Amino acid sequence: SVTLSNPVEKVAYLTIFHILFVLFVWTYWKSIFTLPVQPGKKYHMSYADKERYENEERPEVQRQILAEIARKLPVYTRTGNGGIRFCDRCQLIKPDRCHHCSVCAVCVLKMDHHCPWVNNCIGFSNYKFFLLFLAYSLLYCLYIAATVFKYFIKYWTGELTNGRSKFHILFLLFVAVMFFVSLLFLFGYHCWLVSRNRSTLEAFSAPVFQSGPDKNGFNLGFVKNLQQVFGEEKKLWLLPIASSQGDGHFFPMRALCEAQNPLLSNEEHWEDDGIDEEPHGAGEASSLAIERET
Repeated sequence: SVTLSNPVEKVAYLTIFHILFVLFVWTYWKSIFTLPVQPGKKYHMSYADKERYENEERPEVQRQILAEIARKLPVYTRTGNGGIRFCDRCQLIKPDRCHHCSVCAVCVLKMDHHCPWVNNCIGFSNYKFFLLFLAYSLLYCLYIAATVFKYFIKYWTGELTNGRSKFHILFLLFVAVMFFVSLLFLFGYHCWLVSRNRSTLEAFSAPVFQSGPDKNGFNLGFVKNLQQVFGEEKKLWLLPIASSQGDGHFFPMRALCEAQNPLLSNEEHWEDDGIDEEPHGAGEASSLAIERET
């Protein structure tokens, strides 16, 4: 096995190694066991609305029922044909950036994707933890590769001749570099998404607003985009502690002024005033359709 002759070097190596290892395990644990957040009760159909909706056979009347329910909620995104985003399996009006995960069988707030690495759905509740998991995994692999590389060079030049150790060093270096390269592309892609305030789903299919599709509809600028995911407390950015802004139901949009911004307004404002005025003429029931996801 590889040994370090300098005690100071050995202590420094083990300290950094264990710090990275703890952060790696901590962020992985949080990514796995932080359950996806589902929409609140007010987005679910009441028993009376559900009865009325299911017993109604005329599509235009069903659209009108959904339009009436949506008037009370701060929802701005629509389906591709301008309809209310409705999940017939969860029986709810979907908040902005919410999608139904077929693997988890629930609607997930600000869903990004379902990740087989952590066997969990990545969304509003754990997206920060997932990003930190990628970042610390990347640093972990880089640190292992960097500390092993000098011994790889020594074996290559013949300074060290232990055959079994040579195989172990080669294998460890290969695995570390392979995972580093893979994680670098994945982490870089998600950094780009965060800088544009998009999810993976929104990158492939732009969210649709009253004015039409807009891939930059939630883009508030680089700094504010970071704060959406990591929060305003910079001391918490590198720790797997929940600090994302909002509750996953409302998100600031470029097209709205501060007075109309759902994230900057309290829920009572929407419950009291949202019934009287529907944003951007969403009350036109004839122009609305039902989205049914598969």
